[in-house]
Amino acid sequence: MSRRIEHSSSYAFPVAQVHAGLITEQYWRDRLDRVGGPGATLDEVTTGPGTISVAMSQSIPAEHLPSIVSKVRSGDLVIKRTETWGTLDGDHAEGTFTAEVVGAPATISGTQTLTASGSGSNVQVEGKADVRIPLIGGKIESAIADEVLRLIEKEQGFTQQWLGA
Repeated sequence: MSRRIEHSSSYAFPVAQVHAGLITEQYWRDRLDRVGGPGATLDEVTTGPGTISVAMSQSIPAEHLPSIVSKVRSGDLVIKRTETWGTLDGDHAEGTFTAEVVGAPATISGTQTLTASGSGSNVQVEGKADVRIPLIGGKIESAIADEVLRLIEKEQGFTQQWLGA
């Protein structure tokens, strides 16, 4: 059983400008500093011509976790995340994302697509959250998916500001 994650982010900037930001190491450093949470780290950055692959670690303090999660696992959650972006092909670029909760059978994975939208651009995120815990896994998947969507919205707000700076 898994829970689908879908989100669309619109930007007032052309697709080439958004892509150029997404494949810049400084963007990722700034994003983690602003919305990465306590103790967030950028663990690895690999760039190529028009591409990037990023590995990062983030944590969610125990006091911010839904009670259903706290019942299964005590303490802060450490999440290992990766994101990739491929080259810009005309007005289109594709990427992937993963997240793994350290010490728990929970994973998130999916794709992200950057496209032009009028004079701006759009990033469409599609993925799934999987929690392999009998009986209550579905409830935890819903809680994780909701948290991921909140984080994506914070990251979208940061990206909009960062691109406009």
